[in-house]
Parts: sequence; C-alpha cells; structure tokens
Amino acid sequence: MIARGLTGSFLVLLGGLLVSPLPDTARLLYLDVVVELREHMLGRMAGLTLVMTGLGLLAAAWLSLCRYVAHAEGVEREGALGLVRYAGLMWATPLMIAPPLFSRDGWSYAAQGMLTALDVSPYDHGPSLLRGPIVNAVDPRWMDTPTPYGPLPLILGDLAARFTGNPWLLVVAHRGIAVIGLVLLAWAVPRLASWCGANPALASVVVLASPLMVANGVGGLHNDLLMVGLMAAALVVTVERGWQWGALLGGLAAAVKLPGGLVCIAVVLVSLPVAASMVARLRRFAGVGAISLGVLFGLGAVWGLGAGWVDSLSVPGTVNTPLSAPTVLGGFLDWSAQQLGLGLEPAWFLDRVRHLATLLSLVAFAWVALRAPTGGRKGAVQAVVVLVSATILLSPVVHLWYFLWLVPFLACLKLSRLATTVLLAVSVILGLVAPLDSSLHGAYLAIVMGCSYVALLVPLLLLTRRARERLEKIADAEWLPVP
Repeated sequence: MIARGLTGSFLVLLGGLLVSPLPDTARLLYLDVVVELREHMLGRMAGLTLVMTGLGLLAAAWLSLCRYVAHAEGVEREGALGLVRYAGLMWATPLMIAPPLFSRDGWSYAAQGMLTALDVSPYDHGPSLLRGPIVNAVDPRWMDTPTPYGPLPLILGDLAARFTGNPWLLVVAHRGIAVIGLVLLAWAVPRLASWCGANPALASVVVLASPLMVANGVGGLHNDLLMVGLMAAALVVTVERGWQWGALLGGLAAAVKLPGGLVCIAVVLVSLPVAASMVARLRRFAGVGAISLGVLFGLGAVWGLGAGWVDSLSVPGTVNTPLSAPTVLGGFLDWSAQQLGLGLEPAWFLDRVRHLATLLSLVAFAWVALRAPTGGRKGAVQAVVVLVSATILLSPVVHLWYFLWLVPFLACLKLSRLATTVLLAVSVILGLVAPLDSSLHGAYLAIVMGCSYVALLVPLLLLTRRARERLEKIADAEWLPVP
C-alpha cells in the first residue's frame, strides 16, 4: 500500500506539470513534447487524467492503511505510528518539487516574498509591481491585491528570496515551510489523541496521509498547513511547557493567518484549573492575549511590515465560493429578490447575510471563551473543534483547504462509528475534487471530465459493498491509545 500511494503521488506530479501554470523560466517549457501537450486540450485532459488516477491510487492506499492501523495488534500496533509517519513522508516527497497544484496561491507567496525582500510592503502593493518570470504564473485576480496574510509567511518568503529569484525554487522553499506544519502535526496529533482516549496511530493516519492532506496541504501549497501545525503544537506545549509558550505559538499561528489565533482560547481553557473563576479566566485571557498579540504585531514591527494585514482582511471576501454557507444563502436570496422584482441593490442580501454570519461567529467565540469548562485536555481539543467549525460554517469565503483547520483536532476525538465513517469519506472526497478548484481557465471540457471522473471514483472507493465494509471495519475499531 505504501508503493501504491507513492505511485499515485508520482502520477499527480506528472499530471500537474501538464495542467498547472508555470513561469517562463521553467525548463519544461522548452521541451517540445511538453509544449505540445500543454497547448492542446487533449494533452491537458491527459494530464488531468493522470492527476485523478494518482489521487484515486492515493485514496485507495490510504483507506488500506487506515484499515491496517485500525486493526493492528501486538507488535504491529506498536509500530503503527511509525508506519503512518513513513507513509505520509513517502507520499508527500514527490510533490515537494511540484509546482503549486490546484491553485496559484504558491506563486503569489513567491512574489510576495520577493516584494518583501525588495523592501516593498505586500500590504501596500500587489505582485504587479514586479516584472519577469516571478509573476508569470500569479493569478491575474490577485496581481493588484495586497496580501491578507500575517507577517510570518512574508518574513520566511523574504529570507528565501534573498537566496534565489527563481520562482520555482521559491515555490519549493514555500512548500518546505508549509511542510513544517505537517511535521508539527506528526508530533502533536498523537499527544492530542491520547488526551482524548483515541488511538494515536489511527488519528495520525487520518491527519497526516489522507487525500485531503496530500492534495490540498502538500500539493496545493497553502499557508493553512503551517497555521494548523502551530495551532496543534500550541495546545501540546501549553500542557507540557506552560501557557506562556502556548500563547507564543498561538501568536505565531495568527501571524500566518488570523484564524490561527483561535487556539489561544483553548490555551486559556487547558491552562486553568478545573472550575476556574471568571476572574481567573479573564486574567489568563489578558496574559495570553498580551503575549500572542505581542508576537503578532511585534513580528511586523521588527521586520518593517507593520500591521497592514488588518486593512487587507477583507480581500478573501471579494470572491464568492460555493462552500461558504453565508455566501450561498445570500446569493440565493438575492436571486430570489431579483426574480420577484423587488428592486434591491445587487448583493443586498449577500452583504447582510455575511455580516450576520460574522456576528454569529463572534458570539460563538465569546461563548466558548467564557462558558466552556476549564482544566480539561479533552475539553480544550473539543473547544478548538467548535471554534474552527463555527469559523468554517460562518465564513464569507471557504476553500477546500480550509477543512485542514478542522480535521487534525476532530480526528483526535473518540468519534462514533457514523462520525468516523463521515470523516473518512469527506477526507477522500475533498482530496479527489481538489483539481476542480484549479486554474484551468476556460477548460470546461476538462472540468466536466474531472467531475465525471470523481463521480466514478467516489462510488468505487466509498459506495460499493466492499468499500462500505472497509469503512465499517475502520469505524468499528477501538480508538484507544497504544498501551
């Protein structure tokens, strides 16, 4: 099963080279066969087929690994965690040198790091200020848009840009930065699972080697992977080293993307004694807030970036995504109003539904912060699940990779059979549909083909009798820690 997943990763790499945008300096663009394939629809569809086949192999190998880990006993169970980490490493390795897959965000990261290295703030200027190969593959939508990310990715991108100006090498460097998050998860998830009475190896396989993680976390190259790794580490460090260290890591998570700072609420909850008073709770919040905000704003001040990310927080909301519940609801209400001839302004309902959803998310955060039980490790993990779930459910913009925020904490809980089955199925589906969020730009036939391919693979992997039996065997396994 390790070899099958590795073969799948190589196919994803090869197919991605045919369908992903590349800068002019990419040597592949000087090979006649590659040019021929990339410039014709048939060649791009062949690349998409390789990607989908590779993801299918990865999904099948992952489900086999899940089943093996769930039913491992004796010596096999003792070595299951090592096997999971090895599988995650092997399946991620071929994608380390791939261009950003299924999204152009990685090329934007490279350009933003270059801007920072040139002492130009990405909070004031978009990549369009640059010229040459560094911006060849940046999505035109974001060329004139300031970055909404925190200072940490910009600082790390700055350091990488001081060594090379080659955009592909910069992308590899940014993927290495993202994989730091995967390493942090490999360290933290077994500990979080033990807190919750779950099997550390089984929780780890769900987090580290799933199609969702391989396709969107590693292949997609998103800052979210580093953010969630820091979040998980913050909880563990709080218990093992003290709340001050947890607050520091929570501040670093927020310095990647602001939602990462939500873990600071759980840091407060787990660091207080059981049934702590409201006064003690508020004092701890003040201490954790001072450290985490000091890290968040201090990094920007020290590096000369300031806090320009605050003004750019609305940038992601400029696009409408079908995974955002408020956006779908608001869009439906606007469409209905138009059909009824109510004469309302465009996006009248959309704006108000999004604002209401944001208000509700803040209420949810406040409720968890002030009412959730203190002093329990399992309760802290559950608090993060609630906080992140509320964020995803109520966010005005949601992409596939946002679910990377939730899975590492949800997988650590001792879930019911139904919840486990749903988690496994969703992890497969979100991995298989990753190519449909790509920058194919008008390749509608390829997108239709991809949809058809997913419609074929999902039943084969999840809905056949044999597949259902596999999922049930995994879901029926005891999520208990290794003795």
